[in-house]
Amino acid sequence: MKKILIAPIILSTTLFSAALPSSDALAVQPQEHTINTTSKVWNEKANVPLFVKEKQSRLAANSNDAINYLDQHKSKVGIKNPKFSLEVRESKKDELGMTHVRFHQTKNGLPVEGSEIIVHYNKNNEIIAVNGSYNKQVETNELNTATLVTSKEAIESAKNSVHAPEKTEYTPTSELVVYPLEGKNHIAYKVNVNFLGEEPGNWFVFVDAKSGEVIDQYNGIMHADEIKTQTGTGTGVLGEHRLLHISQVKEPHSGTGFQMADYSHENLEGILTYDYPSRELFSNKDASFKASYDRPAVDAHYNSEKVYDYYFNEHGRNSLDDKGMAIVSYVHYGTNYNNAFWNGRQMTYGDGDGEFMIPLSAGLDVAAHEMTHGVISNSANLLYRYQSGALNEAYADIFGALIDDENWELGEDIMAPAAKADGRESLRSLSDPSKYPVGAKYVEYGNGEGKYPSHMDEFYDLPRSLDNGGVHINSSIINHAAYLTAQDIGREKLGKIYYRALTVYLTPTSDFSAARQAIIQSAVDLYGEGSAESEAAAAGFDSVGIME
Repeated sequence: MKKILIAPIILSTTLFSAALPSSDALAVQPQEHTINTTSKVWNEKANVPLFVKEKQSRLAANSNDAINYLDQHKSKVGIKNPKFSLEVRESKKDELGMTHVRFHQTKNGLPVEGSEIIVHYNKNNEIIAVNGSYNKQVETNELNTATLVTSKEAIESAKNSVHAPEKTEYTPTSELVVYPLEGKNHIAYKVNVNFLGEEPGNWFVFVDAKSGEVIDQYNGIMHADEIKTQTGTGTGVLGEHRLLHISQVKEPHSGTGFQMADYSHENLEGILTYDYPSRELFSNKDASFKASYDRPAVDAHYNSEKVYDYYFNEHGRNSLDDKGMAIVSYVHYGTNYNNAFWNGRQMTYGDGDGEFMIPLSAGLDVAAHEMTHGVISNSANLLYRYQSGALNEAYADIFGALIDDENWELGEDIMAPAAKADGRESLRSLSDPSKYPVGAKYVEYGNGEGKYPSHMDEFYDLPRSLDNGGVHINSSIINHAAYLTAQDIGREKLGKIYYRALTVYLTPTSDFSAARQAIIQSAVDLYGEGSAESEAAAAGFDSVGIME
């Protein structure tokens, strides 16, 4: 069997990341583009997880009452001075009439990275739960928040550390935060550097605000006149006939043209599909996009609308940020590029190499996976490392399988003939994760069998330098828990429960145990205590070894 090499794979919120051995699977992993982080440990243990079940009547359900409750019950929630150290992030009432007040922890006015607390009220103004995580070390220690480095200097250091091009598609941003690392709490600039090019990045770089040193970093890629929207047609990668929403554009010199720009959805900025090499909207002289070069764009445009419709119709969510942000896709990225990614602002799809993969936009589940990363970024914002990162990837896989509901496989429509001939019929399986092997470099960190895990007994204890601590590998444990739950209650209820947990209960540092609590509580909210749905949610986690 011919060995097949994948073109560069981005280690973050890309579709997949594990190296696939050429004998049992299909690729090798290139050198990772990062600083040496093997000796650096983000002090996750400083964030104490919190989940308090409660039933207490209150006069009101709002941020003032929530902070008063936390102050009145300091010993129960384990926060010494809530009024001084918590700041309201948002207060939101949901479709069940429940109110959720989300706080982030601060120190001397600066946000503490990853620390959030949520107070939950039912429709009767009773507090029923408090959850999240809190950094007690930051709260009790003195911390000098003075800075010696400017934001501009920090941005330059960050750009240099990730080899960003001089000109980036988006202006870098910086925010001063408290960042726990190696048992110490740093005052640091959290710099976001976002760019495309040969090695795309959505880098979060932490620059010490006193020394100017880059102390940590990770890639968060998860890689005319009147315009009138009308119906057009196109042919997809696999030959499907697609109905598209496109826009008619009147050009001053060239007459009427048509673009892949859909403005037909109320309160949505648009669904826009671009050609990466030209950086321009896909366009045509007529309303039929059938050329072979158009086909990946046809699928990207069509699938983006399908995913938008799912989140809007099933969950009442207006786009990825729930505020109507434009849904932007780029196709024809790279050369023989066997991946797709969400870079914090848009979806980007490679064309595949024709041996391992065909153009990745052909997969509805691939589009759903990438767009769900956008939903995650704009809700729980699960940090892309270790268990919280594996939850991030699992959620993208689970909703990929829910939206493309033909089976419980991910990526089956994008596998090329040589991959299928070598036994790789999909990228991952939610129903049977162990049907596929992980890369050779990961085997020693698991139970020795070298397969994707479906139980905590098979968990891969990976360093952050490999797959960001196992985000694509250990995610299959959560995938399998969701699959098992769905066998009892069906896809629709599973989607409602998991979506609620993501948008109402999970916080940036949530781990597998916190996910269990959040998902069971969400089932209770929706279907009642002791319901078949809450029992099925618990049973799914029991079956994969994630217990109380």
